[in-house]
Amino acid sequence: MRAPMTMAGAQRLRAELEELKSVKRPAVINAIAEARAHGDLKENAEYHAAREQQGFIEGRIKQLEGELSHADIIDVARLDAGDKVVFGATVTIADVETDEEKRYQIVGDLEADIKLGLIAISSPVARALIGKHEGDSVTIEAPAGAREYEIVDVSYGG
Repeated sequence: MRAPMTMAGAQRLRAELEELKSVKRPAVINAIAEARAHGDLKENAEYHAAREQQGFIEGRIKQLEGELSHADIIDVARLDAGDKVVFGATVTIADVETDEEKRYQIVGDLEADIKLGLIAISSPVARALIGKHEGDSVTIEAPAGAREYEIVDVSYGG
């Protein structure tokens, strides 16, 4: 099955991939060459650190290329699900007890970033919201216990 991803998420991941390939990969190759020039590689911490970093960079490049090639990229701005919560929706919810509002966009697993308000479609919050409508109440299991929220707004602005 192809994993869903927003167009914005795909663009962010492509930008990261480009940065890894055009900036970070050449920098680590230079660091390895420089460390090699210092002689004995067994005792050379800079060489081993650069090789380890190279492994992380190459692994991330492979992961991003794989995920992007298998992604089902969805233009959220073209979705028209009305007030129903589906993948790509930006949802504002209010805590029934405190009236505190939170705003999340439901995105693909790889592009999720809670600091940016992007929650993975596989997350408990997203699973509780999918299929609901503006005005519905939902119970979301949190580490501190179940919390009840009301869906205040559902939009598909992209």
